[in-house]
Amino acid sequence: MRPIRSYVLRQGRTTPAQQRALETLFPAYGVPFRPCVISREGLFGRAAPLVLEIGSGMGETTAAIAQAHPEADFIAVEVHGPGVGSLLKRIASLGLHNLKVIRHDALEVLESMIADESLAAIHLFFPDPWPKKRHWKRRLVQPAFAQLAARKLVPGGTLHAATDWPDYAQHMDEVLAGEPVFERAASGLFERPATKFEARGQRLGHPIRDLYWRRRRHP
Repeated sequence: MRPIRSYVLRQGRTTPAQQRALETLFPAYGVPFRPCVISREGLFGRAAPLVLEIGSGMGETTAAIAQAHPEADFIAVEVHGPGVGSLLKRIASLGLHNLKVIRHDALEVLESMIADESLAAIHLFFPDPWPKKRHWKRRLVQPAFAQLAARKLVPGGTLHAATDWPDYAQHMDEVLAGEPVFERAASGLFERPATKFEARGQRLGHPIRDLYWRRRRHP
C-alpha cells in the first residue's frame, strides 16, 4: 500500500535564483537522503545540541533561529523545491555554518537518518492542517508520529509545534497526551520568531497556538 502523505507536492514556480541555489548551494549546505543514520560530528564537525525542523517552508524562521543560536546545530527538512532553494540562499547570504537542509519526506528522515535519543528539539511550525474532516488522516501528527518523535528526542528534549487552526491544535494535544513518554512543557528549547505565515493567519482572525511537549527524563 502507498503510504499516506501529510503533504502535496505543489507545482509552485521555482525562480531562477532558487534553481541556481538548488544546483550550486545544495552540495555545500544540503544533505542527500540516504537510509542510514547521519553523524552529528560528521555533519557539523562538533557535538552540539541538534534541532530538527519539519517543514521549513521558505526558511525565514529556520534561518533566524539558527543565526540567533550559533551554539546549536539545525537540520531543516522540506520537500518543496522553491522553499529549499530559498533557504539555501539564506544560509549562504548569512554565512550560517550550523544549518543543513534535507529535501525529503520528514517521516522517512526521522526513521532512517536520525539516531534515537539524539535530538534536543523538534520544531513543527504551521504544518498543513488538512481542515476537511475526510482529510484528517493526512495530518502529520498521529500516534505513530508521536512515538517516533519521542524515540528520537533526548530525555528532556522538546517537541514545539505551532498552528493557527484550533481543531488541529486540539488534535495534536490529544495525540501527544496519549504518548506516555511525553509530558507538557511550559516552553520550547528556543523562542519561535513570528513568521509571514503567522501574520497572514492573524489577519484572517486565526488564533495562533504554540504547543510544548517534553520527553520525560525518567519513564
